[in-house]
Amino acid sequence: MEIITGTTDFYLEKDTAAAIGKFDGVHIGHRRLLEEIQACKKNGMASCVFTFDPAPAVLFGSRDSRELTTREEKRILFERMGVDILIEFPLTLESAAMPPEIFAEEVLAKRMNVRFVAAGRDLSFGAGGRGNAELLCRMGPELGFAVKTIDKVSLDGREVSSTLVRGRVESGDLAGAEKLMGMPYLVAGTVTTGRKLGRTLGFPTVNILPPGNKLLPPNGVYYSSVRHGGKSYRAISNVGCKPTIAAGEAMSVESFLYDFDREIYGEEIQVSLHRFRRPERRFESVEALKRQLEQDIAAGREWRPFS
Repeated sequence: MEIITGTTDFYLEKDTAAAIGKFDGVHIGHRRLLEEIQACKKNGMASCVFTFDPAPAVLFGSRDSRELTTREEKRILFERMGVDILIEFPLTLESAAMPPEIFAEEVLAKRMNVRFVAAGRDLSFGAGGRGNAELLCRMGPELGFAVKTIDKVSLDGREVSSTLVRGRVESGDLAGAEKLMGMPYLVAGTVTTGRKLGRTLGFPTVNILPPGNKLLPPNGVYYSSVRHGGKSYRAISNVGCKPTIAAGEAMSVESFLYDFDREIYGEEIQVSLHRFRRPERRFESVEALKRQLEQDIAAGREWRPFS
């Protein structure tokens, strides 16, 4: 997948089919847009996702700018889905003030060589959020691209949205979030060196430190799986700050992988959180913590995903 980031000065030579949006959570509604642009490959177009970096909530100081899906995680997911080109368009006060008509002509038609746009009915872009699917439908024929407007996807009587997914994650309902996203909740990162207490206790773990803008579920232990080096391993993970070990520990996702015994410090992993097991708590001693870890690991070995 080609990634264009950190610049507004680019030109795509190949005809493209584009989907535009924030894509926070990359939920099943977003996937409808992606299916439309992927289908255009048979007509010789490259599938292209256009998103903004940083997210508008960050630029404009939203009360809660935490993301369901970080920039790195979106890259992982889009590549996994077969997207050809990802554009992370720099969002600044200047670019946010671009009139939507100029965006359609200069960015979509000229720089991106767009021939097809999959547009959600709630699409909003350009100065004042005036750009929408209706504007693209009106301008498309003159600029040389077709537009297909995609209705919101509903599930169990509710429209699927990033806000709905966020509520599920914040409450620890990862089964509900997974249903809305069409995949388990993902936390990706680089394995860091911790205190190595798990290895001392006989339970070697891998640790990642999610960025501060990553939305995490409630602190606790989760049945999980970890992807590393193209292979997936069953796991059990702790999301939190390990209060038994020390006060003021950074938030981390610490995972014990079944049937895995390698040191992979500095390497990338992807942790999929499937279901909540228990809250994180402070134990009276390291021995008490060890007994609980033994129970968690035994339970995780018996747990079956999607059962």
